[in-house]
Amino acid sequence: MRPFAYERAGDLVSAVTAATIEADSQIRAPIQFLAGGTTLLDLMKIDVMRPERLIDINPLEKSLSEISFDRSGLRLGALARMSAVAHHPDVEREYPVISQALKLGASAQLRNMATLGGNVLQRTRCPYFRDVSWHACNKRDPGSGCSARQGLNRNHAVLGTSDHCIAAYPGDFAQALIALDATVSIAGSKGDRRIPFSDLHRLPADTPHIETTLSPGELITEFHFPARPWARRSLYLKVRDRESYEFAVASAVVALDLADGVVRDIRIALGGVATVPWRSLAAEDALRGKPLDESRAGMAAEAAFATAKTFGGNDFKPELGRATLVRALLAVAMLEVRS
Repeated sequence: MRPFAYERAGDLVSAVTAATIEADSQIRAPIQFLAGGTTLLDLMKIDVMRPERLIDINPLEKSLSEISFDRSGLRLGALARMSAVAHHPDVEREYPVISQALKLGASAQLRNMATLGGNVLQRTRCPYFRDVSWHACNKRDPGSGCSARQGLNRNHAVLGTSDHCIAAYPGDFAQALIALDATVSIAGSKGDRRIPFSDLHRLPADTPHIETTLSPGELITEFHFPARPWARRSLYLKVRDRESYEFAVASAVVALDLADGVVRDIRIALGGVATVPWRSLAAEDALRGKPLDESRAGMAAEAAFATAKTFGGNDFKPELGRATLVRALLAVAMLEVRS
């Protein structure tokens, strides 16, 4: 690990002011916020990220870790720990998919440390990105190429890819955020703003090294989930190579408003198969206003992966993704939801 300076944030304003600098790359940004550190420190140890200074924002935890539920919906502070949110009774009852996604992420020890804000900003597990001995990685070194396209790409994306990057987004919680129409509150030296979570991550296109729409020094402070009729009937299904402490090969979030077997409204997100948290509007459109049965679920799954592009090692992923989504749809339709 390279030498770095360390300081503790005194308050939110001073933290974002200190971190707001001109940086031509989010990867090599000389100042980074430190919360749980479960991703950042790993990447520093393997020399992928090389910040010159860390600003420890854990002193802000008291003001940025609230978990509250009321008629308007659910609010989660960005410094709330994954484990605290996953086991919160309001979350388990009103937004079960959030609880499930968090419980299926990482290990118990990591969930006790990792924060929600850090979790949604975690970076790809692509081995070419995480091994600096490989030169060709556009995320690490823009313009150098993408080793994964002709290399080992079993766990890489089939949706949202570009000629410059096919790395899959690794998180679980983000799929629940994008499916449930969550918004993100952001603090910065130029003022606060609030955006749909769907606007936070950027497709790789020709700039895969720029992964989010955050400006240098901006800090996520809160997530808000609106109250919706489909929130309680929701489910997260994760398929992985082993049953614990593993990233998704394919996953699906389904939140469903069902009446007499007919889909009144639905939200679908897919994980493990896309370069960013991925909401499948095509699959939703295939089901809205129609009965939900195995045949319709299959049609929705076909629509979800109609634009998939594979790269040899991950040729199996569209079929696995379709099967995962069908399983999730049929399972959520069978749930008993108390009013």
